Amino acid sequence: MSGHDHSDHDHPHDHPHAHSHDEPRWKHDGVRVITGDKLDPNTAQTPGMFRQAAINHARVGAQKIWAGTVSIQPNAKTGVHHHGELESVIYVVRGKARMRWGERLEFVAEAGPGDFTYVPPFVPHQEINANPDEPLECVLVRSDNEAVVVNITDVDPVEAPEAVYWVDPIHKHP
Repeated sequence: MSGHDHSDHDHPHDHPHAHSHDEPRWKHDGVRVITGDKLDPNTAQTPGMFRQAAINHARVGAQKIWAGTVSIQPNAKTGVHHHGELESVIYVVRGKARMRWGERLEFVAEAGPGDFTYVPPFVPHQEINANPDEPLECVLVRSDNEAVVVNITDVDPVEAPEAVYWVDPIHKHP
């Protein structure tokens, strides 16, 4: 325990941009908790796929990130694409995710519960639910509120997405 008490009643802090009539916004709209039962399904939905926003501009005023959950049906795969300048982080809660990437999707990695996957900007990739029997449940965080998807049509994916497409508001049906 530190000896310094941060409570405001002991000593007022000087906030150069704060005036009594113009208090900083965080005094009324600071840290936000979005509970699991309050996620926003008010986004494009597709049978077999369920996406919910937790943190975005509309919900909390986020300027630079988007976060939410995504549930992908068994064997679903995206086509080959990249997300422009966006960075993405995928945390697997349940199931098995397979990522393929590279100019010819020559690289592959799998992630299971508790694993994080980082997708850098402009990397051509394909996202796959590697389990034929159970959904893939993930938390997705990306570095911008605007969804960016650039579909790449001149690459034959190693795993052709012919069975079930991974479709959501970011990954449109090819």
